[in-house]
Parts: sequence; structure tokens; C-alpha cells
Amino acid sequence: MMTTSPPSGSEPAASTAFELLHPKVQRWIWQQEWLELRDAQEAATAPLLGGDIDVLIAAATASGKTEAAFLPICSTLVGNPPERPGFSVVYISPLKALINDQYGRLDQLCEHLEIPVARWHGDVGGDRKRKLVDHPEGILLITPESLEALFVTRGWKMSHIAKALRYVVIDELHSFIGTERGAQLQSLMHRLDLAAHRHLPRVGLSATLGDMDAAAEFLRPGGGRRVRLVVSEADGQELRLRVHGYVETAPDPEDEETGDSGRLAIAEDLFATLRGSHNLIFTNSRNAVEHYTDLLARRCQESGVPNEFVPHHGNLSKDIREDTESRLKDRSRPAIAICTSTLEMGIDIGSVASVAQVGAPPGVAALRQRLGRSGRRGGPAVLRLYVSEPEVTVATPPAEELRAQLVQAVASIELLLARWYEPPRPAAPHLSTLIQQVLSLIAQHGGVTPKDAHRTLCVEGPFRAVDAPTFAALLRDLGSRDLVRQESDGLLIHGQVGERLVNHYTFYAAFASPIEYRVVTAGRTLGTLPMEQPLPEGALLIFAGRRWQVVRIDTQAKVIEVARSSGGRPPRFTGAGPDVHDRVRVEMRRIYEDSAVPVYLDTTAQTLLGEGRDAYRRFRLRETPLVRWGNDTVLFPFGGDVIMTTIALSLLAEGVAVERQGVGLLLAGVSLGETGDLLEKLAADAPPEIDTLARLVPDKRVEKYDGLLGEQLLARAYAARSLDIPAAWQALRALAAAATV
Repeated sequence: MMTTSPPSGSEPAASTAFELLHPKVQRWIWQQEWLELRDAQEAATAPLLGGDIDVLIAAATASGKTEAAFLPICSTLVGNPPERPGFSVVYISPLKALINDQYGRLDQLCEHLEIPVARWHGDVGGDRKRKLVDHPEGILLITPESLEALFVTRGWKMSHIAKALRYVVIDELHSFIGTERGAQLQSLMHRLDLAAHRHLPRVGLSATLGDMDAAAEFLRPGGGRRVRLVVSEADGQELRLRVHGYVETAPDPEDEETGDSGRLAIAEDLFATLRGSHNLIFTNSRNAVEHYTDLLARRCQESGVPNEFVPHHGNLSKDIREDTESRLKDRSRPAIAICTSTLEMGIDIGSVASVAQVGAPPGVAALRQRLGRSGRRGGPAVLRLYVSEPEVTVATPPAEELRAQLVQAVASIELLLARWYEPPRPAAPHLSTLIQQVLSLIAQHGGVTPKDAHRTLCVEGPFRAVDAPTFAALLRDLGSRDLVRQESDGLLIHGQVGERLVNHYTFYAAFASPIEYRVVTAGRTLGTLPMEQPLPEGALLIFAGRRWQVVRIDTQAKVIEVARSSGGRPPRFTGAGPDVHDRVRVEMRRIYEDSAVPVYLDTTAQTLLGEGRDAYRRFRLRETPLVRWGNDTVLFPFGGDVIMTTIALSLLAEGVAVERQGVGLLLAGVSLGETGDLLEKLAADAPPEIDTLARLVPDKRVEKYDGLLGEQLLARAYAARSLDIPAAWQALRALAAAATV
């Protein structure tokens, strides 16, 4: 296992920020027996006490970001109490579970200061919400969806609710950037400003990102340069890491039990290594969570030892997720959670001995977030990364011979050690969320003119990429589907379809959710399953880490009743992983062309890296991007997923059948020479209009309200989200030059 240590430094200077805090807040800090404030807390105090600028605080998980914001905020509220009713602070979080967790932390501080703290999300009762609207005060913790519901259902009260606001705090800001939910959040923050009749100071709490200036621009669109950046340097902890490689034997067509050797070997190592302490095992899918939880639970049963392995993902019930979190906090017995990104964020689960990652990490920033769960309280951060590659046979495609999963994992680690993280994606029009915000704005005010809607949402709001003609086209699309209609006085109001849409509880979320059935056993809800897959009565499945048989399906109530069984397999879940950034693929190419072997690779991982490098040399990929495979040609651009998609569509536009194969593109029935000529032609031609390529995609509906857009706007929305013509054409010119050498 490789170890890296933080640089040595001098002892911290005496705190100047502490002296600026209110005496009651100082007293609370002494009661916690803190010896010092952390660097982010020191740096954020003065600008937040001023209460007149936006502040972005970036630091690793468990580095005190919450206190960095709320110690000075609470000092302001105590030293200068509000003069009129209303919430003083709105804290916006992406997760209900994080709100519940932060509620406990803030209530402990604010009870001492006599500042009320309240929660507002789907699990809070209606009576409690009505009382909060009638008598708003203190700090409100809320999700974007619940804030949206406030604007829609209580629009006439928003000025009353917002008039006393002093701060808007956004937690886990990095999780919103570049997403439809993030565009919704930006719009909601702007509408809070309008309700309060002034610019409210925004405080973003974020993981460290590759481009903090872009993150600041996200926090305050059009004013990012005025945002005060507070970036913690306190992440130079000791790091111990090991990459474990495995080979997945080719399955025997006559034996269904074969072909799972890699997962079995990984599960065996996890069992032998992690039992007896607190750990997190991150996987890249909910299916893998269920698979490994089942494998490890059965391994415990075979050994006659207590099962310490518990699942955690978004489709499990609140009770099961909270039980896993509770077990992680409980120091009286070991617990190992097998999870997705649900435990990346700042839910307090205490410190863990180590973090395991199964499969190449979804991104460098995600790996940093996951690693931040380990190494708290001054101890080393421990990362174990497991990668399984398929056995090479005569039928193995060239892309699999490159051992790309192992090399991507190494590239992610090398970039992590170099402190590079994915920057935010360039701004997109987010037309799906703009539709939602238009309908929400109408609901808030009872009607709005097109000019006022465009000024509020696009000219002054976050949808600045949408000009007046595009906005007019969007309104025409909505009008043609009876979502809006324009009265004789010019006012936009809801059409009948729009009225039904806004009045449905699913309207408040900017993201689409599949139709899901509740999974129930003996009256207890285990979670939900998307019904985009056939699941007949009698089917066997693994869910919540246990094996079940479906005994009844109630299509009216959308309920699947299950009973315990000895057999099962994990269900399929919808959703795809994030795009791999271009920088990661560039780093992969550097690793292929290097000869150094990282010391953190185990013996099998070293062998797999050697095999990948041998294949890279055998295919002559340093000299040419083209590899012949039978009657086909495989093109290796070594670009990010967005560039790969753009190149694939460009080839499709030339009449070539293209198939994605890992880090390569397979051109069916095209020779090496024909591929070279094709690349040369594309590189010489002027790049196409981005909408032209997007129209080649049969189904461009990705986001929730994409289906309400006409073909022209739908193509534009898809292109902005999934394509990059300039970067792809730069890559095509380099590929064409290399292919003709």
C-alpha cells in the first residue's frame, strides 16, 4: 500500500476570527473543547460577518464547512437581532437526510443562542408547515423542491416569508452545478432576491472543484467575480492507497454459475480485510450495491459470524438508510456500508477506518469526496480500489485488451494526487427547467406577461443563454400543448394541461423520476423499484441486501409484495453514470505510453497494466488511432465522453454505422483506408451546425420536460448538453493527421 504524507508546516497562528465572533458563540466553541478554528472557518468569518457579499467556501468532506458558515452567521443574528418577522436564513440542501443531519448539528448551536431552527421537506407534517408560514423566524432548512412548492402554493406570501432574510446558504453546491436541478436552484435564489426586494448574500458550501471561478459564477450568475472565495488548504492528510486487480474468467455457455469470478474474489478480499471496523464500500451502481451486499452477507453466514455489511442507496426506504447511518455512528459494533454516491455528501456518520471503491471511480472529484470520509481526526486516509477486467480470448475486442478500466482508475488516482478535479460544464440553456420555472412563475403571481417572464428568468435570472426569440419559440411550444395560453391583455396563464401539471406533486422536482413500485414485506416497506423491466409474480430478486420472491403485484396501488427466499438476483435500475472528462482520457494515454509502474498497484494490477501497455504498443496506438478488427475498424480518439459522442454522430452523418466500444468507436464494415479518408474529409470540411448533428439522435428526450419542446428547441437542448463541436473538430484534425502518417 502506497503512503503519501502531508507537507510539514508551522503551528497555526492565534485565531483572529475567534475574536470577531459574538461572545455567546465564543462560549459555545469553548464548550466544544476546540483548540483552534480550521482554516476555512478563519477565512470565512470576516466576510460573512459583513453580511453584504457572496461567499463560496470550498473544502473537503468533514473539514468544518458548516461551522465556517454558521458561526459568523449566528454571531450576526445574535449581535443584531431581526427587527421584523420572517426567516433570517434559508439553508438549501440537496438531500432530506442531510437536512435532518444538519438540523441536529445546528440546533445544538442555535439552542444555546436562542435562534429557532426549522426543517421543511416532504416528511414534515402539514400543520407544522402552516405554522412556519404564519410565523416564520430563525433558520429554515429546506430542499429545492420544497422551496419550489412554497413559490407555487404560497406565492402571495413569499414577500412576507423573505422580507427579513439575511443569508441564503447552499450546501453541497458542487452537486448542483451543471444539472437541471442546479438551474432550478439558481432560479429559486433569484426569485428569493425578488421577493426580498434586494440582493441576499449567498453562501455556497462546496467540495474543492477544478474551476472555482466557474463555481462562483454558478453561485451568482453574472457576478461571479465579486464572490469571495474561501478555499481550504487543509486536505494534505496522509494517504494510504492500494489498487487490487482481478481477472473475470470468461463464462462457460453451458454453466450459468461461471463468469462471476472477479466479483467473488473482490467480495472475499472485502470480507477478509474490512470486517471488525467501520468502513465504506462505494460502488458505481445500485445493482452492484445489492450484488455485493448479498455476496458478503452470505459469506458471513457461511463463516458463522455476525453480518456487518449493510446497504445504502437511493431506492431503499428511509428506515433502512437511516438504520445503516445509525450503525455507522454506533461505535459499539463494527459496520461496513456498501453504498452509491448517497454517502458521498456530508451526512454525519462519524469517521471510518477506510474507503473502498469497486470499479474505476466515476470521476476524480467524486473520488476525492469519497476519500474524504476516511482519515478524519488526524488519522491517515485509506483507499482500497478494486478493478476487475475480463479474461482475454480470441473474441476479445481491442478496446478490452487495453485494460481501460484499470488504466482509468490509475489515471484518476494520478490526477487526484496532482490535485486536479473536473471543472463545471459550460453553461447550457436548461430549457427543460426553464419550462418548469415559467409555469411556476405563473402560479406564484397568478399570471405574468411574456416580457416580464423573460426579464425575470433570462435577462436578470440564470437562463441568460436564452435570448428573446428562443424564449418566444419556447412559449409557442408550450401554447401548442395547452400548457400556457395568452389572454387578450397579454397576460400568460396556465392552460388546462399546464394547470394539471402544476397541481401534481411531481411538478416541484426539476428532474424526472421513473414510475416506481413500493417493495413491501409483511407490511414493511423496503424501498422502491422502477417498473421499466418485466418483474412477474414468482420472480426472485435481491433487494436491501436480502433475497426475496415476488408473491403479488398490485398494479393499482403500485405495490410489489415479497417474501424471503433462498434465491435471487439484483434488479436493474435506470440511470447512467457521469461522463468521463477529456483530461482523464488524456492522462490514460500518458500512462499507456509511460513505463513507470505505480507502487500502489498489487501484483495482478501490475500485470493488467502491463497487458494494457502491450496491447497499446501492439496496436501501434502511439502512431495511429486506427486498429483493424476483422472487417471493421476501431477508432481510438482518447477523448472525453462528450467528444466521443460528437465524433460518433459526425461519422453517422456520413452514413457510417458506429458503435461505442469502451474507449473506442467501432466503424462497422469500414476498412482502415476508408476510415483514414473519412477522417481527412471531416477534418477538411467546415464543422456542421450543432443542431444538425443532434437531429440524428432518434430520441433526444433526456430531461424531465424535454418532451414538451418542439424539434428545433429539443435538438438545441440535446446539443448543449451532450455535444462539443469545437473540441471534437480539434480532435478530428489530430486524428486525421495521425491516421495518414
